[in-house]
Amino acid sequence: MEMDVEQILEILRNGEALDDGEPIDLLQHSLQCATLLAERHPGDEELQLAGLLHDLGTVLRPRANAAHATIGAAAIESLLGSRVAWLIAHHVDAKRYLVATDPEYRARLSARSIETLEAQGGPLDAASVAALDAHPDLAALVALRKADDDAKVIGLDVGSVDRWIEPLHEVSRRVR
Repeated sequence: MEMDVEQILEILRNGEALDDGEPIDLLQHSLQCATLLAERHPGDEELQLAGLLHDLGTVLRPRANAAHATIGAAAIESLLGSRVAWLIAHHVDAKRYLVATDPEYRARLSARSIETLEAQGGPLDAASVAALDAHPDLAALVALRKADDDAKVIGLDVGSVDRWIEPLHEVSRRVR
C-alpha cells in the first residue's frame, strides 16, 4: 500500500493513543527521537525521519510488536526511499547489535526494552554482527537506536508533528 505524507502524519498522530509499555505515548516518543537526531545529526534529514517513523509499524498494527520494524519500513519505502526504510527495518537489530558488542549498552535500556529484547531474539549472533559491521550505514543505524533509547522523557516539549511536514515532503520529492 503506497502512502502519502498526509496519511503518514495521520498515522503518527494516532500514536498519541498508544504507549507500547513505555512512560510516554508513541507520538511523543517519535517526536523526541526525531528531535534528538536533528540535534545530533542536523544535516541528515533521512536519519531524522527514520527516527520520527521508526515505530510507525506499532501504530499500524499494535499487536504485531515483533514485526513492527518491517511493517513500518514497508509502509514508507515508496514515499521516503530505501535508506529511510532500511534504517527503520533494522532499528531493532541495532539494539540487538549493541547488546552483543557493547557490554555497557544493556544498562541504558528501559525495562520495556529489555523485555522486548528477549522477544526479539536477544543479542545478535556473530554472523549477524559481522553483517551489520560491514554495512555502510551502521553509524546512522546506531545513532537511530541510541536516540530511540533516549527518547522517553516525560513532559519534554519537542513541538508538534507539524514541524516535520516540510522535511517529509522534501525527502519524498527527492526520492520520487
